[in-house]
Amino acid sequence: MSAPTRGLGAGRHIVADGRPASTTMSVHELTTADGATVRGVLATVPGARTVVCLGHPRQDLTHHPLVPALLAAGAAVWTQHTRSVNNDLALVHEQALLDVAAGMVFLREQGFDAIVPLGHSGGGTLFAYYLEQAALPGPDRVATTPGGRPTKLADAAMPVTDGVVFLAPHPGQGRLLLGCIDPSVSDERDPLAAVGELDAFDPANGFAEPPASSSYSAEFLARYRAAQRDRVARLDATARALVARAAEARAAHRRTGDAADRRRALAPQILTVYRTDADPRTVDLSIDPSERPYGSLFGARPDLINYGQVGFGRLTTPEAWLSTWSGLSSYADFERCAPGVRVPTLFVELTGDQAAFPEDSRRMVGALGAADLTHLAVRGTHFGGAIAPGEPTGNQLAAGRITGWLAERVELAPPG
Repeated sequence: MSAPTRGLGAGRHIVADGRPASTTMSVHELTTADGATVRGVLATVPGARTVVCLGHPRQDLTHHPLVPALLAAGAAVWTQHTRSVNNDLALVHEQALLDVAAGMVFLREQGFDAIVPLGHSGGGTLFAYYLEQAALPGPDRVATTPGGRPTKLADAAMPVTDGVVFLAPHPGQGRLLLGCIDPSVSDERDPLAAVGELDAFDPANGFAEPPASSSYSAEFLARYRAAQRDRVARLDATARALVARAAEARAAHRRTGDAADRRRALAPQILTVYRTDADPRTVDLSIDPSERPYGSLFGARPDLINYGQVGFGRLTTPEAWLSTWSGLSSYADFERCAPGVRVPTLFVELTGDQAAFPEDSRRMVGALGAADLTHLAVRGTHFGGAIAPGEPTGNQLAAGRITGWLAERVELAPPG
């Protein structure tokens, strides 16, 4: 039996039960194929022969609410940081793949019979990208980042896993941002500059003051989505120009050895991306309807949050923008990677998700290449909370389905 979560904390913080008394934990520092240092925590119970890996490109999942349930079910759990944990200013997904690879190599060396990554939210695309690349011969892997830097993936040891679980995966950081970036921004230097006819929070375009649901016309939404792509394309062009400038400075330093050229190479401009919480689906619940509550991942007032400091991709290097945050340039796109995911796959959709909407999930599942593919949905919000007071949390419901799926495919330790 999986250990249930106790309840729902504020926002994304879901309270979980304690780990089994028999749990032992150890902290490990690993060196990646490109020389970076990453850390992970291995929690295990007596007799565990299968290890479930929780990872995310940007977040620390050491205390993820599913960890106790997985341990109680008889699996070991590996939670690992990437080099960009809690600070994604320079998050390059191709480097994050090398971080994941270091963890997979470590776990194979520990002698586990089966390794199963569990990707929640952005961890889903991270593991989909990893599995796509791991299944390829070295020379066929992505050779350069979208910004043109060598990835070093070709020579990296990248063990293929024995299965994968996707829990509430969104389409990828870039695709997510493409859906919620505000296309009405008319001046990238001014957080308030706006084109009125593209403002999703203008009543003239269909916005209603919360808690009432807004109502946008098909014509407005078509213009809005096209304008979002146009804004991302403009930001891509800016990022590529800055990447080219840094590359020219590096080349000049190789020729001259001049410290001034070295300084230019080391001082890239940081992109400030204003207003990135403006997805019409968060305030018009008739668009791709589901059991989701009004509002975005960041709160119940996107019309206000959009103008604040919180949001996806707000500060980023040009290289990180192209690799992670651009829905047009990033390779870390779940649908793009999914055909290469051929290991046994469980896809768990949460019916109140505010980041992966039903149509997103249908496309992602449809693109997966696994012959052994299970798609199911449980009631819950994106971070695993309950939809209604008094209900089981989404994490509790998902834990039962995940551990049941694991038990049918890998060895789990008997209850101790």
